[in-house]
Amino acid sequence: MKQRTLFPLLFLTLFALGLGVLLRPAAASETAVPQSAAPVLMPDDLPDNPFYQFDLLVVRVFYNGRAELEAFTSWIEPWEVVSEKGYAVVGVDAAGYARLQAMGYELELDEAMTLQVNQPLVNLPGQTEGIPGYACYRTVEETFATAQQIVADYPQLATWTDVGDSWEKSQGLGGYDMMVLRLTNSALPGPKPVLFVMSAIHAREYTTAELTTRFAEYLVQNYDSDPDVTWLLDYHEIHLLLQSNPDGRKQAETGISWRKNTNQNYCSPTSNYRGADLNRNFQFQWGCCGGSSGSQCSETYRGPYAASEPEVQAVQNYVMSIFPDQRGTSLTDPAPADATGIFLDIHSYSQLVLWPWGFTSTVAPNGPAMQTLGRKFAYFNGYEPDQAIGLYPTDGTTDDFAYGELGVAAYTFELGTNFFQDCGTFEGTILPDNLEALLYAAKSVRTPYLTGGGPDVLNVQLSSAAVAPGDSVTLTASVNDTRYNNQNGTEPTQPIAAAEYYIDVPPWITMTTPIPYPMSASDGTFNATIEGVTATIDTTGLSNGRHTIFVRGQDSGGSWGVVSAAFLFVVDPAVAPTISGQVVAADTGQPLEATIHIGSLFQAAADAGTGLYETQVVSGTYDVTAVPTNSTYGSSTLFDVVAHDYQTVQADFLLYPYCEVLGDDVESGNIGWTAQSPWAITTEMSHSATHSWTDSPGGNYGDNRDITLTSPVLDFTGYSDVHLNFWQICDTESGYDYCTVEVSPDGASWTTLASYDGPHSVWQQVSLPAPQLDNQPAARVRFHFTSDVYVTDDGWHLDDISLTGAGADCVQIVA
Repeated sequence: MKQRTLFPLLFLTLFALGLGVLLRPAAASETAVPQSAAPVLMPDDLPDNPFYQFDLLVVRVFYNGRAELEAFTSWIEPWEVVSEKGYAVVGVDAAGYARLQAMGYELELDEAMTLQVNQPLVNLPGQTEGIPGYACYRTVEETFATAQQIVADYPQLATWTDVGDSWEKSQGLGGYDMMVLRLTNSALPGPKPVLFVMSAIHAREYTTAELTTRFAEYLVQNYDSDPDVTWLLDYHEIHLLLQSNPDGRKQAETGISWRKNTNQNYCSPTSNYRGADLNRNFQFQWGCCGGSSGSQCSETYRGPYAASEPEVQAVQNYVMSIFPDQRGTSLTDPAPADATGIFLDIHSYSQLVLWPWGFTSTVAPNGPAMQTLGRKFAYFNGYEPDQAIGLYPTDGTTDDFAYGELGVAAYTFELGTNFFQDCGTFEGTILPDNLEALLYAAKSVRTPYLTGGGPDVLNVQLSSAAVAPGDSVTLTASVNDTRYNNQNGTEPTQPIAAAEYYIDVPPWITMTTPIPYPMSASDGTFNATIEGVTATIDTTGLSNGRHTIFVRGQDSGGSWGVVSAAFLFVVDPAVAPTISGQVVAADTGQPLEATIHIGSLFQAAADAGTGLYETQVVSGTYDVTAVPTNSTYGSSTLFDVVAHDYQTVQADFLLYPYCEVLGDDVESGNIGWTAQSPWAITTEMSHSATHSWTDSPGGNYGDNRDITLTSPVLDFTGYSDVHLNFWQICDTESGYDYCTVEVSPDGASWTTLASYDGPHSVWQQVSLPAPQLDNQPAARVRFHFTSDVYVTDDGWHLDDISLTGAGADCVQIVA
């Protein structure tokens, strides 16, 4: 077994003096500490120590088996459980450390993380908004201001409702109203199925409120232009409790690792451990099963009685007002298969998708259906799907409440890898991946226990989005029954059996009879789990204007999946505007074949022989992009092209070839990279010639690595369509040690482009679009290697690194 360095020698001496030598845990029956037991306190006369001064110590607690894990999780909430390595990460004060040590656990201090979480937060240079040091995360006030602005800008789509008070507000100590942002097209009557999303119930989890806020922005900003977003807000309701613990969040915004609310009646009025854990205070199975603590200073203190906290009362009352009660009172009563509604509680961190029950290992009555839908969510964000108790018991929680009391399909998402997640990872990975999961939740909310098991419809396309009355148009799509995350068990899949489309009236409407039109398998037979489908739409009888085409698929098990949509415009060709133009190469003057994207709805093709294109659209303002078939040329966009009725608008494109702004085959030494040790050039392996960069020359990488290889400053002024290209072997412990590629427009703020992990031994070619660097005069890229505490491999090798862009300078170079 690898030797572990537990503390600096001084700290070892410190704890040895007070508590004796470290021991492996004894049997669970011998080590379990009753909840009522007082914590072991540190002696007052301990010597000074560089870590003892900190309020919070980040510690790995090594355990043997689930009983040893559960012996401490009732009073301290693990930040992360790494079951395959037999440890959990916790945050404790010195007394908590001593208590764990007295229970017999082997402990390891994470010095780097301890230093990080105890650093005061300061604004970045030029930062005027957001949490200090984390400009991507809005404060409570900024979150509320965003929601209020959404309501002002989109009054038909949004309302902002006070549903209760925070603890401080209820006591007249300032505080906040508990506010819900409700999104739906109020012009269309209900009833409508409901998606409820709450976030930041644990104050220190920065990513959560920002994700739900950006979800709201995405929905309202894409209404009327994105077909799926449009029908979602027309036919569904989305309720967002953006800040579920605003008092606690204000504490966390200062850099304190604050979890609970700020109720001064518990622990001590001024203690940083005061308050109740709101996610252990819900009435369903409150305090039932060892999944919370009765100690007021504990992170998981459940409160003196069920729903004692005003924040929890507000959530419970509101949730019970928007969802019907669809489940009986017995723990074994299922909700009906066609039950409606989804409840989501967004947390961080651990990269998990969880569903009830959390208080028992017994499968919930609707557990199999929740598992299927949970694996679907996890397909999008890449997280591990599991029943909530899979880690350790919890009771009095949000998702158990929503499902247990009402039968609503309920889930917890655990985002990312840190409470104070860096903005680059949030922007580059967490946001886009989880936005897809949230959109799928919004789609499936009508019958989540049924549609989660059906196939997805992708790439719904029309041969022409604007046609004259009576013209025919070809509809195509892909129907896919395989999109599940199988990290934790394999979800069964079935061949596609059918697909159908509807015009304007989706299949669930009852006031008007929906008419299904069958689609055919593109290859002639439905017999595979992924099928292309096609149909011809006759527009005879359709009125001029916009029509919505709804498409859904069915698998051989009889399950229909969620709907996807496209817009079809029937236009008068004598009236509708035309956009036309030519695409030519800047270096040769020759025509280029290209696809022309006009906004998100319309598309045309530039002819290979002439470079000419032409298509009719509806009146509006568009960004028009030409994407050449020849990959040696970059794409180009004309912004804000205005097309009015009766007009023909000319939109021509001069496309520049790509050229290299930086090229490094690593054969000429270091050409200006900043290499944090032990990054170095090596000859131990290479893709071309004899040299490459590596994070670990001469052998395996070490534990707790956090090192970067950063490019020199690069000037991309006048360049567009920037790409980063390289060859790599990333050979790491899967799921724990990462090779991450990041870019920065200014050398200060960084965005993650991609992250790799796992065992690899063959060179892989990588090409990543980096639009963040377009036209930036002081850009940089970096290769960021991180490892955890245990198990190492060969690491990261990089070779033949290049950054390319398309621009006028490339014409001179090519010529």
